[in-house]
This record gives sequence, structure tokens and C-alpha cells, in this order.
Amino acid sequence: MIKSIESMNLKILYEDNHLIAVYKSAGVLVQGDKSGKTNLMDEVKAYMKIKYKKPGNVFLGLLHRLDRPVSGIVLFAKTSKGAARLSEQFRNRSIKKIYHAIVVGKPPKQKDKLVHYLKKDTNNKKALACEEQIAGCRRAELEYRLLKTKNNFSFLEIKLASGRFHQIRFQLAVIGCPIANDVKYGAGKNFIGSKNITLSATGLSFQLATKNEWKNISIPVLPEWKQYFDNE
Repeated sequence: MIKSIESMNLKILYEDNHLIAVYKSAGVLVQGDKSGKTNLMDEVKAYMKIKYKKPGNVFLGLLHRLDRPVSGIVLFAKTSKGAARLSEQFRNRSIKKIYHAIVVGKPPKQKDKLVHYLKKDTNNKKALACEEQIAGCRRAELEYRLLKTKNNFSFLEIKLASGRFHQIRFQLAVIGCPIANDVKYGAGKNFIGSKNITLSATGLSFQLATKNEWKNISIPVLPEWKQYFDNE
């Protein structure tokens, strides 16, 4: 049983009366599932219960998700007002999302905008391409910028315009540059600097729930990624 905030392995990136942003390590679930394994929502609820001495259940609104093998920033709502206002920002795409990734190979262009239409294969838990006209297909859009290349790997900055299932993983694989270690999309376990897929949510910009003010949250890329590309 957790008895103090100091004993928790939780990195708080931002917190106000309505919102809380935390760091998710690769391999951690955002939300609990039937496996019963540790998840980020339960950890944040435990933190809030201790910090604010809350009896009973703690409200925590799930605003977005990161895939289990992806690291980075996750934003939650602490109140129903925060949940409603930030959910609207996610729906109308006013929130700005930045990712960094290491991919296999080199993209065909220094920078580009990718647009595909995707659907979710629930049986295989994969994203699939489909025609725009087919029911269930959703537009997926991102922009990437090539930062560095070394050996057979490239380091990319990605601006995500939509938030589809496995979107970044699928779209980069389509152009022949799957995210390193992403076996599901054809990369293989080929980047020795990490055992997880090399994708991280490194930036999030949004309007605060009760103020006409924008909050920008950013985190550095993982040290092992930086070390790989900086060591020549």
C-alpha cells in the first residue's frame, strides 16, 4: 500500500485545479485492462487521494491515450469541467501534439505531410489502410521533419494533426520507415538502444480549462536516443 507521495514513482509535469499532466514510461498501460497490471490512471488517482486527502473514489477524466509501448506526456482531467473543456479541444484539434521517433531507414523527403485513411482491425489490433468512401475509415494526418540520420536509422520530429489508432506507427511504415523495434509494423527488434518501440510524445500545448491562457508542456527525448545520434 502506498503511504506517501514521496514513495510513488510518478513524474508530475503540470498540475492545476482542473488538469494534471504526467510522464508515462514505455510499457505502462494508460488505463487498466483485464490483465490487472499497473496502470497510469490508478497511479494518478492514488497520488490525488494522498495529496488531497480524498475519501472514497477519486474522479480522473481520461482525455487521450498513448499505446502501451510508447512513452511521453499524458494529460488527465481532475474535474468534470476540465474533462469537458479539454475533450472539446481534442475533438476540434486545437491541441498541438509533438512526438519524436527513431525509424528504420531514411524518409524520402526532408519533411513532408502524410495523409491516409485508416480503420482499426480489432482482431489483430492493427491499423489498416482503406478508401476514403468506405464506412469506418477516418482521415489520419501528420507532418514529419528529419532531424538526424545514422547508420540505418533516422531521428524524426512529428506534428500530429489527428489522433487515430496506431496512426504514427502505421503512416511511417507506409513510407518505408517503420518505427524501430515496432515488430507489429514490420521493423523487427533492430535498435539496440531500446527494448521498446522508439516513439515518444514529447510536446503538448493546450488552453487551460478556466483561463484564456495556453500551456506548453515539453520533455526531452530519452537519453539513450540522444546518446546514439550524438556519438559519432
